[in-house]
Amino acid sequence: MSKDFNTLEDFNYRGKTVLLRVDINCPLDKNTLKIVNDSRIRRVVPTVRELLGKNAKLVILAHQSRKGKWDFINLEQHADRLSKHLNAPVKYVDDVLGDDAVNAIKALKPGEALLLGNVRGLDSETAKGDMQFHSEGEIVKKLVPLIDYYVCDAFGASHRSQCSLVGFSPKVPSASGRLMAKEMSALKSIFENPRRPSVFILGGAKFGDVSIMIDRVLGNNTADTVILTGLAGNAFLLARGVDIGEASSQILAEELTPENLQAAKDVMAKYGQRILLPVDVAVERDGKRVSVNIGDMPTKEPALDIGDATAEKFAKVIKASRTSFMSGPAGMIEKPDFAIGTRILMSAMVDSGGQSVIGGGHTGGAAEKFDLADRFSYVSTGGGALETFLLGEPLPVIEALKYSKNKFGEAQKL
Repeated sequence: MSKDFNTLEDFNYRGKTVLLRVDINCPLDKNTLKIVNDSRIRRVVPTVRELLGKNAKLVILAHQSRKGKWDFINLEQHADRLSKHLNAPVKYVDDVLGDDAVNAIKALKPGEALLLGNVRGLDSETAKGDMQFHSEGEIVKKLVPLIDYYVCDAFGASHRSQCSLVGFSPKVPSASGRLMAKEMSALKSIFENPRRPSVFILGGAKFGDVSIMIDRVLGNNTADTVILTGLAGNAFLLARGVDIGEASSQILAEELTPENLQAAKDVMAKYGQRILLPVDVAVERDGKRVSVNIGDMPTKEPALDIGDATAEKFAKVIKASRTSFMSGPAGMIEKPDFAIGTRILMSAMVDSGGQSVIGGGHTGGAAEKFDLADRFSYVSTGGGALETFLLGEPLPVIEALKYSKNKFGEAQKL
């Protein structure tokens, strides 16, 4: 991977204060507000451990949800989970800018870690603005005098231009953490040097941008074939003239604009058989999973998964691939009977023996649920960040890290 931004090995952290921005935004139990999956916390452990091993005084900044959401809570249990996975204490102070935070940072000794409060508690964090705007933000002004380096390992939030993500890089020497570097390396390998044949499986709950993604990956020959599942598959069936029924159409209603349907028609006309659509769908009938052929539609029940014949057809294509990438599940994985399509496609990916990458929060969660996560070449932590990358748009955090390397040059190098 070309070094267009600094990584951990580029600075000497011994005795220095390092501000580390991570994305440990975790799914919670709605009743207890307890963390139910801490995979994002586990994924940043290597970076935290490495910095502590280099005797940095480590200040960690993170968020959980955002104001107004039911899962917007403090980060005390995140600190506990991080401590457990590190097998080392991580202090916590429920403050970001006040005296409690400042005093706790100043009291840190080399090799100690401190997690500050939920940064999204500050309105300035989510204010609209670019890197230069955020570099003058209140968080930056308060914390820059207390730190020597900034490290960003928050790939999952790297598509956001927010203060704690892009504001520090213009002010202090900055680097990516190990997770961020791995994410970018894995995605670049999929996009820049895929083994052939390469197949992209696009699913999930949104389809508005899918036509743009398809045009990008087929237009530049990143992918040889695109498989559509989930709501995207249903929407493209509708665009092809299949009556998917009122129930399925209602689920799509928000994005069923004339523009999106026309874009789907245009991209299918452009790429023809390189885009594979479902040949049947699975619905819930009398409490059971039933596969319905496309020719027998519409159905009164909504399509909740790809059908059995589709799963078999798509699995054959995937098993024959040397590169496979999945973003978004194939069906409503919350219901066991309608997680079947996703499980079959994921199993085909890992059984192919080729390079296999999945991304997006729900996709990664499904892989863990099926005990397949460890068998993929890489599991990305990105959701919105991954979508931004797929669309070919720049990631603000990566651009900020590049800016920092150019600004501070070689002066801070070992």
